[in-house]
Parts: sequence; C-alpha cells; structure tokens
Amino acid sequence: MRSPALRHVLTHLVTPLLMCVGMGLAYMGAFVTPEPNHLPVAVVGSGAEAEALARSVQDEAGGALDVRTVPDRARAVALLESRDITGAYVPDPGEPEILVATAASDMGAMAVEKVFTPVAAARGVPPEVTDVAEPVADDPTGQGLFFLMIAVSIGSYASVAVLGGVGAPLPMRLRALLTLGVSVVVSGIGALLAGPVFHLAHHDLAGIWGLAWLYSAGILLIGVGLHTFLKRWTTLAMMVLFVMLNFTSSGGLFRPELQNGFFGSLHAFWNGAGFVEGARSLLYFDGDGLCRTLWTLAAWLVAGLAVTAVAGAYERHRATPASPARRDPADAAAEEAEEAVGV
Repeated sequence: MRSPALRHVLTHLVTPLLMCVGMGLAYMGAFVTPEPNHLPVAVVGSGAEAEALARSVQDEAGGALDVRTVPDRARAVALLESRDITGAYVPDPGEPEILVATAASDMGAMAVEKVFTPVAAARGVPPEVTDVAEPVADDPTGQGLFFLMIAVSIGSYASVAVLGGVGAPLPMRLRALLTLGVSVVVSGIGALLAGPVFHLAHHDLAGIWGLAWLYSAGILLIGVGLHTFLKRWTTLAMMVLFVMLNFTSSGGLFRPELQNGFFGSLHAFWNGAGFVEGARSLLYFDGDGLCRTLWTLAAWLVAGLAVTAVAGAYERHRATPASPARRDPADAAAEEAEEAVGV
C-alpha cells in the first residue's frame, strides 16, 4: 500500500470492526433467545403424588428444568432465599401456589410462572403467585443493579485510556496510585447513583460502595497493566474482558439458568457477576452468598495488582540510561498519547 497515512487509518479501523463483530456475537448469543437451561425448581410435598408430579414436569421439560421435591413450603422459601432454586410449586388442591423471588431474577420468576401455571390450570384452579423477595419500588424489575454495573464499568475501563495512554510517561508506581484514586471516585459515583439519585439501595449503601470499589479497582489495574504490553489494542482487550464476556455473564438480565452453557459457566467466576450477585445479596437476601462474591472480586483485584506489578517490572527492565541517540522524552510522550487514541 503506497500511502502510509491510508495504511495507518485502515490498521486502526481493525479495532472498531472487531468490536462490532464481538459485541454482536456476545450480546446476541447471550440475550436474543433466553431459554431455561437446567432451571432449578421444586415441587412441595413428600408423598407419592408430589413425586409423580415432579417426574411429570421433568419429563415434559427435559433439560430445560431440574425438578426436585422439598418436604414443605418453608424449605422451598429457604431455597429461594439462598437462590438454590428459581421457583417452587405448592400443589394444594384448593389453592395451589407458585413461589418466586423476583429480586433474584425477574426473568427467572416469569419462566417459573410459565412452567407451573399450566400445571395448576390442568387441575382447574388458578394458582396464587407469591414473591418471597420483591425488589424495591424504585427498581421494580430488579435490573437496576445491572445498569449500575454498566455505569461503573464504563467509568473504569474508559479511564484506562487516560491512565495507561496519556499517563504512560509517568512511573508505574504513580500510575498505580492514580488508578486506586480513580477507582475511589468511580465507585463513589456508583454509590451516589445507587442511593440518593435512583434509590436502588434503601440500605447498606456503604456495602454497595465497597463492592463497586473492588470491582472498579480490579478493572482499572488490569487495564493499566495491560496497556504496557498491548498499547492501542488495549481497548479491544478491555471490551472483550469487561463488556462482551462480562455484561453477558453477569446475571443482571438473565441468570445463568436462562442462558447457554458458555455464559452460564462464566457467571461462576467473572467479576460482573460478583458485583451484581453481591449487591443482590446485600440488598435483598440478608448477605446470603456475599462471602463468595467478595472472594470473586478480591481475586480480580489481586490479578490486577499482579498484572500492574509485572508491567512495572517490564518497564523498568526496558528503560536504558539516557544517551545522545535516545529519543527526546517529549517525543516519546507524544507517541504514547497518539497510541492512546486507539485505547
């Protein structure tokens, strides 16, 4: 190609085009056709009739459901509150009941109602639907936490362009300190959005801020560390890690039981799922499962610290004593800033 300028433009177009393909594959693969995939549900009862009903529902649904029986309603409620099941059916001849937990997953609750309403209708009695964990009135679908995660994510990975690109001439130690400071600001904005602005969190706002800080700091440290090695390709890497794979596996719209096996498996250890499920645990389930999500977020933070430390060691190793042949520092900084345009 004769024109260096045209070659430069075409090379930089690779990133947005790959992002277009990746976003389409990820979002459409995860969200377009949500279907139950081993959705855990329960039939309440310990007799032969309850066992037969559970088998009948399981046989009809196949791999879409995992149906169990539980001895009583209290046990079903406990399993719902610990999010071990998505819904339960109480086959009372006079007043059948469907138990759901909308705060855990609005879409999951709808799927459970769709499964058990025909079962009750076949017996000629409409079921009563009981929600054992309702979201707050300010967030009726319970999906506000997902959009809060998106806001914190954008604030985090967009800041990598400045910290890793424009800030490249600074020593890594200073960049790391700035990164931690930015994570405090981003998580603080998240707490303001969750509390005073949109009232998603009616209590435990400090806990939501702590989760947001762990989440944001992990993203920022990974991004700043990766920029040392990937330069203008950092944008693509961040989008893959913290948008394409992260948003789709977080469980904010569809929990893993409503997704295919790939995104469902990521939900077990990806950081977005850690934030969303941790916030749900704090706000709606009395902290049940919070410890596991904290470990998830802490692991991503440690990974970020490790990547940043490796990047710092690499930069120190690469540095050479000043010599007449060495480029002017201002020119080097200008090149780093130009590369950051692609970040």
